[in-house]
Amino acid sequence: MAKLVSKTYGEALFETAMEARPLEGAAKAQELMDEIRQFGEILKQNPDFDKLMKHPGIPKQEKLQVMERTFKGRISEELLGFLEVVINKERYGELPSIFQYFIDKVKEEQKIGVAYVTTAVELTASQKEQVLARLLQTTSYLKIETHFSVDAALIGGMVIRINDRVVDSSIRTKISDLTKQLLQIQLG
Repeated sequence: MAKLVSKTYGEALFETAMEARPLEGAAKAQELMDEIRQFGEILKQNPDFDKLMKHPGIPKQEKLQVMERTFKGRISEELLGFLEVVINKERYGELPSIFQYFIDKVKEEQKIGVAYVTTAVELTASQKEQVLARLLQTTSYLKIETHFSVDAALIGGMVIRINDRVVDSSIRTKISDLTKQLLQIQLG
C-alpha cells in the first residue's frame, strides 16, 4: 500500500513539475527536486517538527496552519500546495517515500541511473571507474550514480542492482546454484 501511495503522489508531483511548458518542465522538475532535497534535510534536522506533523491528536487545520506559517515564502508555491494536499489526505507520514519516488522519476527522465554495487572486497578507484564505464556502456543512461558496498559473504564477484534489475555474479550464488544442481542428481 505504501508503494502505491508514494507512486500516486510522487507521480502527481512529477506531473505538476512537468506541466510548466515542455522545455521548462525538465528544468522545473530539477528545481523542485533540489528544493525537495533541501526540505528533507530541514525535516531531518528538526525531528520535533516532523513529530508534530505526524501526531494523530493534532487536527489537520492546525497542521496546515503550522505548515503555512513555517514555510510560506520560503518554499515554492508548488511544493507548499503539494504539502497541503498531503496533509489534507493524511499522508504526511508517507512524505519520504513520495519524495524518493519523485526524485527517482526525475532522474529517470534525465537518464540518470542509480546503481548499487556490492563486492566481496573493497574495490580500488580504478576498479570502480571500470565498473562505472561498463555500466554506462551496457545501459541507456547518460550518467550513473554508483553506491559501492562490501559484503564478505559474497566470497568473490559482485552483485549489481539498478532499479529492479539485479545481476548477481557472486561466488556465493554460483556455489548455491551448484549445490542445488548436485542435490537434484539422483544416484541410481
